[in-house]
Amino acid sequence: MPEEREQLKLHHLQPPAGAKKRRMRVGRGPGSGKGKTAGRGTKGLKARNTVRPGFEGGQTPLAMRLPKLKGFRNPNKEYFALVNVGALNVFDAGTEVTPELLRERGMIRHRGRVKVLAEGDIDRALTVKAHKFSEAAVEKIEAAGGTAEVIR
Repeated sequence: MPEEREQLKLHHLQPPAGAKKRRMRVGRGPGSGKGKTAGRGTKGLKARNTVRPGFEGGQTPLAMRLPKLKGFRNPNKEYFALVNVGALNVFDAGTEVTPELLRERGMIRHRGRVKVLAEGDIDRALTVKAHKFSEAAVEKIEAAGGTAEVIR
């Protein structure tokens, strides 16, 4: 009968020789080989403490190179397409001027609310419908025999 081999058990397992190395304990006296300065060299910021966050070795840090934000942008600001009363003279008398009609004629570009301002003069009676009017614009439209209607 062949010789019986001893069965391998968990308590027999161990790492190969030299695989496990003890960590170096620095700053524990001259006999350890890493006493006194503990491998940090002599003097200087790195010998004393850690470098602060954002430090770039003396180069101007990114946070200082970028401009600070100026002012702020109101997310609730309402934008109006502006139309002057003088520009409404292109329409025939009695026409109902709406934001859609102004858009078709290319007098306003973007969709949204329309405000009529009082620049220029109007010489015909028009029914002008817009989201907002200046007081002087309403006076000029009504003086020409037209009406200014606010769209809600």
